[in-house]
Amino acid sequence: MTEATYLDGNAAAGALSELFAVDITAAITRCAGCGHVGVFAESRVYVDAPGMVARCVGCEGVLLRVVTTGEDTYLDLRGLTYLRVSSS
Repeated sequence: MTEATYLDGNAAAGALSELFAVDITAAITRCAGCGHVGVFAESRVYVDAPGMVARCVGCEGVLLRVVTTGEDTYLDLRGLTYLRVSSS
């Protein structure tokens, strides 16, 4: 993989707050690729593409993708085994 500039998972807060009513950066995630478990804020977020891509800190696998068009938002979470949001 070529060296690219990334931000931490907190960079996704704005885009994801439009889709979720909770703070996703504090959610616990599990990577479907390597099984790494941690808070979403740890992920590496790349915003220099047509959409936003969050990658695992353990294996660099894609955790999620968000692409917004003029009318719709596409959310792909297939890189996560789960996204756990605290109810408190």
